[in-house]
Amino acid sequence: MKLPIQDRKTAGHELALALEDYRNREHLVVLALPRGGVPVAAEIAQHLGAELDLMIVRKLGTPGQEELAMGAIASGGARVLNRRILDYGGVSDEAIEKVAERERQELKRREQAYRGDRPWPDMSDATIILVDDGLATGATMGAALQALKVHRPREVVVAVPVAPADTIRNLRSSADDIVCLETPDPFSSIGQWYRDFHQVSDDEVRQLLGHFWKE
Repeated sequence: MKLPIQDRKTAGHELALALEDYRNREHLVVLALPRGGVPVAAEIAQHLGAELDLMIVRKLGTPGQEELAMGAIASGGARVLNRRILDYGGVSDEAIEKVAERERQELKRREQAYRGDRPWPDMSDATIILVDDGLATGATMGAALQALKVHRPREVVVAVPVAPADTIRNLRSSADDIVCLETPDPFSSIGQWYRDFHQVSDDEVRQLLGHFWKE
């Protein structure tokens, strides 16, 4: 795939082609990490004829450096902490809990805003493709992978267009497969590898999901 990527729709199309071998898997579910992962995942689900849903994860930003992930939480209560970041920044347990509580409230808000009372898909013995628009530290994807364990899927595949090579290496033991199209170096942010990296709105998420969830 040529960098920079035009937009998330383009990223999803390229990933869908790379995931072609999963098209005929029985009980295939594509889970997007909102908000940025939803446009990418929608392209994949459309191409593979798969069910589309969400895996809601919230990054825990380091106090004073909110863009630096010290961990993440996910639906179902899963939490992943990056000990290297915590030790380096000297972040206290009290500070962690304060950030985590704030993000738990936002996670609940998003669950209600995007899904309402819609039941979660049955993921037992399913092939799950977890999708985001890119990875940096991998903390949010790590939380998503941990959260999925309680559902006992048959296999879990991580699919992202771009990420640092060391992040992909660190996640390999937690997923059955990882499809990442590009691992550029140096890597400072996901947005640097997109021409259009606009902030995806709640309305855009609901519109894309509505296309798959309409009766």
